[in-house]
Amino acid sequence: MINIEALFTVTYGLYVVCSGDKTDGNGYISNTVFQVTSSPPKFATCCNKDNYTAEYIKKHQTFSVSILHTDTDPALYGRFGYQSGHNLKKLEGIDHFYGETGVPIVTDQTMAWLEFKVVETIDVGTHLLFIGELIASDTLNDALDPITYAHYRKVKKGVAPKNAPTYIDKSKLAQQDKPVINRCIVCGHEHNDEMEDTPFNDLPDDWMCPVCGADKEDFETIN
Repeated sequence: MINIEALFTVTYGLYVVCSGDKTDGNGYISNTVFQVTSSPPKFATCCNKDNYTAEYIKKHQTFSVSILHTDTDPALYGRFGYQSGHNLKKLEGIDHFYGETGVPIVTDQTMAWLEFKVVETIDVGTHLLFIGELIASDTLNDALDPITYAHYRKVKKGVAPKNAPTYIDKSKLAQQDKPVINRCIVCGHEHNDEMEDTPFNDLPDDWMCPVCGADKEDFETIN
């Protein structure tokens, strides 16, 4: 038997992982970035094969990691975690620069950043595990607290997107009958049918969260 709740006790951070160059780039929200060696420093990040950024990492053999903090605007999670680079130039309007390898590095709402050159790629099924050797890094604001996935879930009421390694099918989670509230899994905004003019199910398919801009499909039903 697998108790899904036990998986939520494993600790993670939340990061923006980017790849590309000065002409084109993309990024996504990751909660699987971790150090694997100390000399030289190497880190791993896990990326779904269907993730648009995976193609950039494979092509350029570089990636950057931007460490987010507990006060990060939910709109940033919505932009990098729940929208596709096929439809949106994610770096437009976002503070960033280009590292020694030419990879884009997000500094918007970032407390520190790391730049890597890929040294190994491991196919783990639905995802690719990219191992990168650290090229450069810096701290932008050490007075902030890095956000953890637990904080994102419990305080921000967020849920991992479908491409994340930690994504859990909502149908596997216990739900009560007759839900009247729909909650945004990105920022936690709640649409209560009893308090709104239009019931959630009657909203148009292109309706978006008024707080973070997440799509209607990124809402989960609760009681």
